[in-house]
Amino acid sequence: MKLQRYNFKNAIVLTGGIATGKSTVGLFFISHGFDIIDADKIAHKILDQNSNNIAILFGNQYVEDAKVLRKKLGTLIFNNFEEKKKLESFIHPLIEEEIIRQAKVFEAQNKVYFIDIPLFFEKRNYNIKKSIVVYTTKEIQTQRLMDRDKCNETIALSKINNQMNIEDKRKLATYIIDNTKDLKNLEYEVKRITKELV
Repeated sequence: MKLQRYNFKNAIVLTGGIATGKSTVGLFFISHGFDIIDADKIAHKILDQNSNNIAILFGNQYVEDAKVLRKKLGTLIFNNFEEKKKLESFIHPLIEEEIIRQAKVFEAQNKVYFIDIPLFFEKRNYNIKKSIVVYTTKEIQTQRLMDRDKCNETIALSKINNQMNIEDKRKLATYIIDNTKDLKNLEYEVKRITKELV
C-alpha cells in the first residue's frame, strides 16, 4: 500500500529538529491522554528484527548478539550517501507498513493522535495535513545537542545541518510549540496546543 493513498484523517505529525525537545513534548501529550506513534522506536525495533539482513547489507561488524549497533551504523551512513540510500530503501517500507498498521487502530477510535516523524518535511512520505513543530533557535539547539551527546560544536552543527533548517520547518507548521525557555514554559505551550485540539 502506498502511503500517499492512505488517509491519516485524525493524525497530526509531531516533528522538529534534533535536540529541539520533541521527545519531551511527546511525553507531555501522552500525559494529557493522547496516543503517539513513534517512528524512531518503530525503526529501532525493525532494525533488530532484521539484524541478519543488516549484516548482509552492511557487514557483520554492525551487528552484535542479534542487535544492530545503531551508533556504528549511523556513523557509516551519515557521511555516505550510497549507504544511506541502501538503508532507507530497505527499512522505510517496513516502517511505513507498521505506522499504517498502528494508525488504523487509532483512526478507528476517531480521535486526534500524533505520529512522531523527525524527518517529515524532509521526506514528505506521509499524507498528513496537520503538523506541530517543536521549535527552538539554532543556537539553543546546538548547545543542547552538545550537552546531550557530549560532542563539540563542529559535530553538533554537522548533525543539525544534515536536517532541514528549523526556521524553514517553523514556516511549514500548522502549530508551533516554543521550546526556547524552561520546562515549565514548555508544559504551558503543550497545554495551549492541547486546548486547540480538543
